[in-house]
Amino acid sequence: MTPKKETTALHRDTLAVREAVARSQYGENSEALYLTSGYVQPSARAAAARFAGEEEGFTYGRYGNPTVASFEQRLAAMEGTEACMSTASGMSAILLMCMGLLKSGDHVLCSQSMFGSTIKLIGTDLAKFGVESTFVAQTDVSAWAAAVRPNTKLLFAETPTNPLTEVCDIRALADIAHQSGALLAVDNCFATPALQLPVTLGADIIMHSGTKYLDGQGRVMAGALCASQQLVTEKFLPVLKSAGMTLAPFNAWVVLKGLETLDIRMRAQSANALALGHWLEQCKSVQRVFYPGLASHPQHALAMRQQSGCGGAVLSFEVKADSPAQARERAFHVLDSMQVLSLSTNLGDTKTLVAHPASTSHGRLTDAQRQSAGVSQGLIRVAVGLEHIDDIATDLARGLETL
Repeated sequence: MTPKKETTALHRDTLAVREAVARSQYGENSEALYLTSGYVQPSARAAAARFAGEEEGFTYGRYGNPTVASFEQRLAAMEGTEACMSTASGMSAILLMCMGLLKSGDHVLCSQSMFGSTIKLIGTDLAKFGVESTFVAQTDVSAWAAAVRPNTKLLFAETPTNPLTEVCDIRALADIAHQSGALLAVDNCFATPALQLPVTLGADIIMHSGTKYLDGQGRVMAGALCASQQLVTEKFLPVLKSAGMTLAPFNAWVVLKGLETLDIRMRAQSANALALGHWLEQCKSVQRVFYPGLASHPQHALAMRQQSGCGGAVLSFEVKADSPAQARERAFHVLDSMQVLSLSTNLGDTKTLVAHPASTSHGRLTDAQRQSAGVSQGLIRVAVGLEHIDDIATDLARGLETL
């Protein structure tokens, strides 16, 4: 965990390649990778002060690391928050957030269109410990307002959502949360700080799966919570020290370097996604395309305002079918016909990754939960990479044109 330095005079593109802890005595230009589980202390008195939090300094690998601190410092600067707490994965970041903010009897309000594992964690796993939850339509602001209870402590939205790319009104949800004394957390994995800054719209916590676009090449797992210094120090750090959802230094170093190219990758991949979305809308075997950058998207105007005029790099589409069983068969045919693109449930890679959410990322949900989230058997998600757009379309056409 590390606070944000005063870097308001620098642009985000500059912060993405410059923000980090101070260089060592060797003057390295590329941030150093510190592989150590422990730290030698200058004195017993200093060790006591550092472990008590009265003096700055690294004490133990589970509590902090210079490489990890560089990643946290850089991401916080890019998101515009005071501080950042990194974790071993995106899901561990959500667990850390919930453990730090919620207790038995508290209520959390979430979008019903969130990532399947998020719904499972909050709706099922945390329920065993007395945390109540309600899931509402992502885009219905009135539904969010109506679902708030006296014991509501947290509103949690993912925008755009996985996999239908639904966009919520961050400012409206922030107002609802703050009027009821709750906090608003936003999963910013799809847009990243390159395209969207939730804190400027009133969000209190920004959650990341660094495994995705922050890394950008599908190499390591990482997670993070960006928030105020008070939340990170008083709510998240104590849980991290006890529970140990610690980000490994090597993973932190990989994602730290990934942040340097985040902006150019996101804009190039978003341009490919927009072109692919237009192409898919012309395919006779495609029922519907879900992508915020398309004028056909229900929240297109809102997305263009919130996401710096860019739709992101993920889209989904439904194949035409007469029944759920046929839809699943046809979706599988498209996936199995690919020769270039990768059949993979991850996203954020420079390689285009294609998946069937209903049987993978949302496979652990009940049929009712999948229907509420709009995840049909004919839905295919495409995390668009940096291949030539003609090659991406041609590979998808192998299956779409032979249905």
